[in-house]
Amino acid sequence: MQRILSSWFVQGMVKATSDMWLKGWDERNGGNVSLRLDAADVEPYRNEFYPQPRCVELSQPRAELAGCWFLVTGSGKFFRNVQLDPADTLVLLQITDDGMAYHIHWGLTNGGLPTSELASHFQSHAVRKAVSGDKDRVIMHCHATNLIALSFVLELDEARFTRMLWEGSTECLVVFPDGVGIVPWMVPGTDGIGSATSEQMKTHTLVLWPHHGIFGTGPTLDEAFGLIDTAEKSAEILVKVIAMGGMKQTISREELIALGERFGVTPHAGAIAL
Repeated sequence: MQRILSSWFVQGMVKATSDMWLKGWDERNGGNVSLRLDAADVEPYRNEFYPQPRCVELSQPRAELAGCWFLVTGSGKFFRNVQLDPADTLVLLQITDDGMAYHIHWGLTNGGLPTSELASHFQSHAVRKAVSGDKDRVIMHCHATNLIALSFVLELDEARFTRMLWEGSTECLVVFPDGVGIVPWMVPGTDGIGSATSEQMKTHTLVLWPHHGIFGTGPTLDEAFGLIDTAEKSAEILVKVIAMGGMKQTISREELIALGERFGVTPHAGAIAL
């Protein structure tokens, strides 16, 4: 008999959350991850589902995601503990056919709810599902240390912030040519910040929450993690460069253009024009 704890999606979430905690991005219960699944992914494990799944109403209807399955981190759950007890710290849920609520089918064995940022996740999932042609399946939020630090000292302009990250590490323009979207500081866990983030997700795979953290997306957990990891590495370099007195030389505009041409990507127009 197959066990859901051994499934690729639970094991993938265990690895992702463990790696994020080891990076120092997810202190205590900071951060959250959601993975959109197909019915075929969960079908082999129905024998482990709750016989009477709990139903929770959504704060915002999500008709675009009706019937979709998600594996999500739980509210108040520590990332460092996901590897120790996935059944308590994760939750498998399905949005109802009318998009008005969701059913909890597995997980949260000691009670509780999915992440308090669930509305933000679903708003961004709906956008990325549409703009990526159904490819993007992960929304990942964490408190990446150096990206947060830069949000205190760099101008919060998406073109300028993006350009700095591109110059901080050569691979950045190739990994996120669409740049970094930025929303104003807002109270987390609200529909408002979810709407602002999903608006940025229409044109960006990375969205910065100043003084708070970063949202990333991708088709797999590895892709979303790698995206954030790449941006955070550049941010770490920039933090050190700024601390050492600033840049004396950098990657030029012409060199960035050549980089984009070599790897067949179209750089963010505003950032490349600076």
